[in-house]
Amino acid sequence: MRWRAVVLTTGLVLGLAAGPAQASGADETGIIDSTRHGGRTVALTFDDGPNPEDTPRLLRVLRKHHVKATFCLWGDFVEQHPGIVRSIVAHGHVLCNHTMHHEDLGTWTPERIEADLRQTSAAIRRAVPWAPPIRYFRAPYGSWGQSPAVAAKLGMRSLGWRLTISDWEPPGTDELVRRLREGVTPGAVVLLHDGPDDRAQTVEAVDRIIPELRAGGWRFDLPARR
Repeated sequence: MRWRAVVLTTGLVLGLAAGPAQASGADETGIIDSTRHGGRTVALTFDDGPNPEDTPRLLRVLRKHHVKATFCLWGDFVEQHPGIVRSIVAHGHVLCNHTMHHEDLGTWTPERIEADLRQTSAAIRRAVPWAPPIRYFRAPYGSWGQSPAVAAKLGMRSLGWRLTISDWEPPGTDELVRRLREGVTPGAVVLLHDGPDDRAQTVEAVDRIIPELRAGGWRFDLPARR
């Protein structure tokens, strides 16, 4: 089963896969896209950090709202900003391997993918040797190729998503909040970004949407483990 991004006129992008959803939270390739507990829950995930300006701001927002999230780390930036990685772990968030240089893995051999993932995990380990095991991997651009099987070999589950709101544009905080409000579905993993560019709008949107969703009966969760 291959993932495809579908862009709606609202600016939402939904990760869709052919066939029925799996109760385990993963499709037949092992790509996880749902929360651990299902129901009216949502898992926030952040790609392409750490960013020295916006990741610390985002950590403060998540701490204020008592929300744990998953950070998919770009290896080059891990090496540049190890202190921020330590802050992510100190705040109780989950780490995800997002490759060393954020390259498209779609046509890579398993051997090349494995070398990259090992290099990235090693960079993360140097920054936070005491952190829990890195349990997730996310392919840049959602271009998985043969990476899910390689990640599984290395003890990581491939982390997809059900909703991304194109915050890389960026379209303005109000628009990002609207896309989150209208796009969220029960049990969804949501893809957002905390790096490498200016992510102030994303940080502000997260700060606004958390209390709004909670008021509507939503709870914040982490991605499924299996």
